[in-house]
Amino acid sequence: MITTERKIDLLVELGNFLQENNTEMQEVKFKAAQANAWFTEAHINLAINNITTQFLQKNKLITWMKHYKPTHTPQKVGIVMAGNIPLVGFHDFLCGFMSGHKLLLKLSTKDEVLLTYIIKLLIIWEPEIAEYVQIADRLNGCDAYIATGSNNTARYFEQYFGKQPHIIRKNRTSVAIIDGAESEAELLALGEDVYFYYGLGCRNVSQICVPKEYDFVPLLNTFNKYNYYADLNKYKNNYDYHLAIYLLNRVPYMSNESLLLVENALPFSAVSVLHYRYYDDKNALLYELKQSTDIQTIIGDGFTPFGESQQPALNDYPDGVDTMEFLINL
Repeated sequence: MITTERKIDLLVELGNFLQENNTEMQEVKFKAAQANAWFTEAHINLAINNITTQFLQKNKLITWMKHYKPTHTPQKVGIVMAGNIPLVGFHDFLCGFMSGHKLLLKLSTKDEVLLTYIIKLLIIWEPEIAEYVQIADRLNGCDAYIATGSNNTARYFEQYFGKQPHIIRKNRTSVAIIDGAESEAELLALGEDVYFYYGLGCRNVSQICVPKEYDFVPLLNTFNKYNYYADLNKYKNNYDYHLAIYLLNRVPYMSNESLLLVENALPFSAVSVLHYRYYDDKNALLYELKQSTDIQTIIGDGFTPFGESQQPALNDYPDGVDTMEFLINL
């Protein structure tokens, strides 16, 4: 059995390797971008940088693992991964790897290049990992499951995996609370929360909550920095489509040519669209948001800082469910 200390050393080595960005790694990132047009080189680099700085640092891994004791009776755990942003399933792999279980990974066809390469790399460095981590098309006969997908796929996951211990994740999104006193730097950082990964991640801000009489002009002017996002055809097609819908239905909107700002009480918004809602009572708003099962994180003063929505720590578990606790208690 591979010791926890050895696993941490391997992960630190992995982080260093990814940061070196050698020729082979550049080719892998190119293949990942070719396989999924939403995966630009900049966003792949962003995902890798966030993983290496937040997850693959020795001191952070040691501190994190002090709270958990890896199992001595490995179970077979099936993990179904999403593919909305680059390496979105890495944290689930990391938890499974450190917990000591045997993993069967069902990768999304939208995001299989990068993680496949990373696992092969780890096996080269430590061949025994091949006994504990496998990529599979089917996850039959597992003792437990972790599955991430949409609200629709979650119903199938419940049907297939419901009789075994499981974590099943549905659609989630993030919101920002604005009070009108934000600096230009804070609004620029909020733009990262909105635009990064084209808004496809559950930690992307898809709705902003603003006070009555809020002036949207400074925000939209600041967001002009991100107008280059409209250079991606898939993103621009979404923008043009939703703009046409709003025009045909006479829906009021604001725009800076790369983002459509529309009043809507729903936290979920389409690609290239940012919803906004007004609030009178901030405490009542907070209570509502914290009760919602749709909200992954809240961005703003006193919450996740502007610009840091895509930088979760090791113990920032999706849906607030402690994945490691679930795994070690199987």
